[in-house]
Amino acid sequence: MDFKKIRKSLSRFSGWLGLGLCSLIIKIIPERYLYGFARKITFLGYIFAVKQRKTALESLSAAFGREKSADEISQIAKDCFTYMARSAVELMFLIDKPQLLKKRIHLMNKEHLDEALVKGNGVILISAHFGNFPLLLAKLSLEGYKASGIMRPMRDERVEKIFVKKRQKYNVKTIYSQPRSVCVEMVIRTLRNNEVVFIPIDQNFGTGGVFVDFFGQKAATATGPVVLAQRTKAALLPCFIIRQPDDTHRIVFEPQLELEEGKTPQETVLINIQRLTNIIESYIRKYPAEWGWIHRRWKSKPV
Repeated sequence: MDFKKIRKSLSRFSGWLGLGLCSLIIKIIPERYLYGFARKITFLGYIFAVKQRKTALESLSAAFGREKSADEISQIAKDCFTYMARSAVELMFLIDKPQLLKKRIHLMNKEHLDEALVKGNGVILISAHFGNFPLLLAKLSLEGYKASGIMRPMRDERVEKIFVKKRQKYNVKTIYSQPRSVCVEMVIRTLRNNEVVFIPIDQNFGTGGVFVDFFGQKAATATGPVVLAQRTKAALLPCFIIRQPDDTHRIVFEPQLELEEGKTPQETVLINIQRLTNIIESYIRKYPAEWGWIHRRWKSKPV
């Protein structure tokens, strides 16, 4: 009997059951109690999600160990769990209330996006698993933009189906990262239709990418956005969603990143992935609790 497989199955079933229960609670509680409910989830999560808490503390120590005290790192980890819980409950709450969602999220520097789309080659929104990023795509769709996102499928198919239906409700197209050839073909087709594709490049990419500096350490990073921009002439536009003190959100569009040419095609890719990673790091430094520290960003090591 494979106890490891049984444990994984039970864990995924528990996650699916918990998601369903939370969704039911969020449907019936008044909005004024929404973030109070999130605080309870945070409290339980920080206590019982031992593996994720350990990873968050290790990741924060790797990034800020020389800059922040142990108490400061611990506080950011707790704030990270708080922000994740808030994002989860408000996503489930707002996703069925498009007009309220539209009202609570504001676009900043939208002219950068509009100017990029005027060129007719599509836009690659470069971002991270930062803030309540699923709301970003929903908001863009509500504002009339044709938006797609590259996603890794969730391990639990039942949970994946729930979120796919939510994205479909907002006409947000899901482009799965695997198989890679299919993903590339779909992205190219989407960009050639002058649409917007959201690509986060902040997670460990393993083999096939490039290693760039991220908080002073080498991190395996996907090269797709730069390669796709070279191939399609699509604009590269860094973009982030930031929570405000009143729990509204701002989506900030940075100016288009013009590709800097290296001596070789490989060097061009490396230079520009580093530049994009630097922008992501600058946002994480400014809003550290907004990023998902429970991910093992430096898992892969250079040979």
